[in-house]
Amino acid sequence: MDNGFWTGFAWPTIWVVIQIVAIIAPLLLAVAYLTYAERKILGALQLRQGPISVGPFGLLQPIADGMKLFFKETIIPSGANRVVFIIAPMITFLLSLVAWAVIPFDEGMVVADINVGILYLFAISSLGVYGIVMAGWASNSRYAFLGGLRSAAQMVSYEVSIGFIIVSVLLTVGSLNLSDIVRAQETVWFVVPHLPMAVLFFISALAETNRAPFDLPEGESEITGGFMVEYSAMTYALFFLGEYANMILMSAMTTILFLGGWLAPFGVAPFTWIPGPIWLILKICFCLFLFIWIRGTMPRFRYDQLMRLGWKVFLPLSLFWVVLTAGVLMATGWLPGSEM
Repeated sequence: MDNGFWTGFAWPTIWVVIQIVAIIAPLLLAVAYLTYAERKILGALQLRQGPISVGPFGLLQPIADGMKLFFKETIIPSGANRVVFIIAPMITFLLSLVAWAVIPFDEGMVVADINVGILYLFAISSLGVYGIVMAGWASNSRYAFLGGLRSAAQMVSYEVSIGFIIVSVLLTVGSLNLSDIVRAQETVWFVVPHLPMAVLFFISALAETNRAPFDLPEGESEITGGFMVEYSAMTYALFFLGEYANMILMSAMTTILFLGGWLAPFGVAPFTWIPGPIWLILKICFCLFLFIWIRGTMPRFRYDQLMRLGWKVFLPLSLFWVVLTAGVLMATGWLPGSEM
């Protein structure tokens, strides 16, 4: 009975826990040092040095920032809904972590290799709006409430375009499994045939993560600080960590959908000598660099410009591309599952 318990339940559970820790621990470290990288890159763009004081080259700055926020007092407004106020940042942070369960790092290297992995990712990213709406409402502040509504409308608007872009990729592959999407790019990465959608997807990811030039929640001159204006200490830090973790997640989705995931460029030596997970990480870092580069380059959009771009430009273009992709695949006989 004991042997059956260990082989049937305990060891598989322990193995899953080990896999989860092996993903979350490096991810949290990456989130911390993404803030350092952003400050250094923005400093270089603006002819500054960035963090230099804490540790060699300022490498301990993220740890110092984390300790400062951890030891600060968490202030909850007297009229706020305390339970919802505290749960909101926890939801935002946790959702940015659970999505990594279906991200494949290499052939067979994934926690949950489910057949509907892309739907799982899309569902998790869609749930992120709940944390923002809850934070804006629970703060009992008109500024936070307005910021939450604006941010929620922004995220929902661009999720529609992201959905149609993903449909274009799924039509090409014929599978909802993320590993199958990567394998389908062994001949050519989808950034080549789907280049316009790759650009639209990345721009929509900027809006989805509330990053510049779509960082309307941080439009201080308009709404003082967005949905998180009443947050402080670790509750604010959870929103902060959630934003950067979502940046890494959207970069991973861009890599898997359009940049070949763990596949090496051109599929020939010496590129194939480098392990697949290293290629995945390098591609994610490239996308993150674009996130930061755009922040240091582009001015912030007005809210009407943001919504007009999403509904009047991205939505028609992505819908047109779905129809075009289906038509081309049908005409050429390349539509997966249509072989006679």
